[in-house]
Amino acid sequence: MEFIDERIIELKEKANDIRISLIESLIAAGSGHTAGSLDMADIFTVLFFHTLRHNSKKPDWPERDRLVLSNGHICPVLYSAMAHAGYFPVEELKTLRKFGSRLQGHPHRDFLPMLETSSGPLGSGLSQAVGMALADKIDHGLTSDRRVYTLLSDGELECGQTWEAAMLAGKEKLHNLTAVIDRNNIQIDGYTENVMPLESLSDKWRAWNWHVIEIDGHNIEEIADAFEAAKAVFGKPTIIIAHTIAGKGVPEFERDYRWHGNPPGLGPTDKVPADKQGAVALAELRTLGGEIKSEHQ
Repeated sequence: MEFIDERIIELKEKANDIRISLIESLIAAGSGHTAGSLDMADIFTVLFFHTLRHNSKKPDWPERDRLVLSNGHICPVLYSAMAHAGYFPVEELKTLRKFGSRLQGHPHRDFLPMLETSSGPLGSGLSQAVGMALADKIDHGLTSDRRVYTLLSDGELECGQTWEAAMLAGKEKLHNLTAVIDRNNIQIDGYTENVMPLESLSDKWRAWNWHVIEIDGHNIEEIADAFEAAKAVFGKPTIIIAHTIAGKGVPEFERDYRWHGNPPGLGPTDKVPADKQGAVALAELRTLGGEIKSEHQ
């Protein structure tokens, strides 16, 4: 898909706005997951502002695409993308994890009905998405153009349920299912290849009859092209392995697994003192907004 520079800039700026908002929500909460939320902002931006069929004014629109977040701990980026897309006020993001808030620490459909699922236990999201895609295929055969998207962390691929779901999706030839792996190489207690090696990851998915696409998870055009290419695949589901940088957008946080489950103010202090982490993150992101424009001038 050909993008004009103006559209690329627009989506990059939106991703930056989403990162700023999610950092502000984490600071206000004083808890939550930073690294994965930051690194998935570009993918969520393309989904909500380019790829997904959805309507924030009619969240229960029957013909909408379905979006399942398996790694529910990165809900700050989901909430931020939804708020910027008009599902609820951006100001509400600062109620993240607070008592009585709709924005729970893991997505909860009872509190926020525009969500497709509740999530938290890692490894279950792909099974939920496979069920949705299979039901749609049974109900509508090959005539439905509604798609099911699910997002997975690489660390949760250590859960056996993921591979059971992958086998079923391949067996049922669920062409209406697209899954995205956040391949940031970290999890809460270290780097994935030290904890439980996953490579060769692409070969594993091909073995279960999935179409595999590998992309730079921060390249807007590559992300959009991958989602578009998945629509043209027939007879098998598609897995997009998105190579990302944990903590993307804040150099002091990037590629450091210690930022997996910590918010600014409670993260590692060897690069930035705890009391300055929030301000440093917001300063980096607000400066990046100007750099996005200048690189296309």
